[in-house]
Amino acid sequence: MLLILFTMLFQGGLIPTYFIVKELNMIDTLWALMIPGLISAFNLIIMRDFFSSVPFELIESAKIDGAHELTVLIRIVLPLSLPSLAAFGLFYAVGIWNQYFSAIMYINSPEKWPVQVLLRQIVVLASGGLGDSGSSGETVAFYGQSVKMAVIVVSTIPILLVYPFLQKHFAKGVLMGSVKG
Repeated sequence: MLLILFTMLFQGGLIPTYFIVKELNMIDTLWALMIPGLISAFNLIIMRDFFSSVPFELIESAKIDGAHELTVLIRIVLPLSLPSLAAFGLFYAVGIWNQYFSAIMYINSPEKWPVQVLLRQIVVLASGGLGDSGSSGETVAFYGQSVKMAVIVVSTIPILLVYPFLQKHFAKGVLMGSVKG
């Protein structure tokens, strides 16, 4: 537990992380975006505390009835932990959806860029970021602002579509580990 807490407080840094991704031959692959952030130390600590709060009597009675460890996990512990798993799944989904800096660092091919990088390119082009001196400043500012607002809508729609399905689990999962009694 202390090692996990230590990694949460003192991270390796940008350059060592880049070298690890490079040595694992994940540069210009989508795995470079997924694997380094696969497990959050904070989420791991919260889930550990949640799993340790599952009543031991439930697990013990299942074992007395002849259930194996895997059966106890699948039939008792996972159904009890669905709210917290849904909440953390939403946290990870939003984090991956908004991932921008890692994509800029690790992905070289424009075909593999995630949506956030593409949307940034659209905003830069629409606001005259490439030195387009042929158009008037007012027109570029007007269209640039309109494109920025459209990009904001496009980038939030997927999360807004997923959230209503997870909302009931999300509220329970966030509060479940914090309230004891």
